[in-house]
Amino acid sequence: MRRSLSVAAIALSLVAGAAQAQTLVATSNIIVRALDRTLDFTSDTTTSIRDMKVVVAARDDAASFVASAGEIRGAQLEAAFGALRERFPQAREASDQALAETILAL
Repeated sequence: MRRSLSVAAIALSLVAGAAQAQTLVATSNIIVRALDRTLDFTSDTTTSIRDMKVVVAARDDAASFVASAGEIRGAQLEAAFGALRERFPQAREASDQALAETILAL
């Protein structure tokens, strides 16, 4: 009796572990796809962005923006946001935070 109870407990543990593993895999896939979209945007536009003087000039403002969680918005950063959104369709959908982080990553 105890043996069959132990076998049942082990089987239940294996099934629960497999379900958790599948949930972890699904969650990981969602995160990887979201990160991949972000990296696609960044890698496709990085070279062009580096060539934009208004964006290069906004690096200090971007650092202040990120460090202050969006509270500090300098004029050069606002100009860079406008230029990026005008030139790159993907930037129109990106948040100000994502654009500021992209500027800092250059």
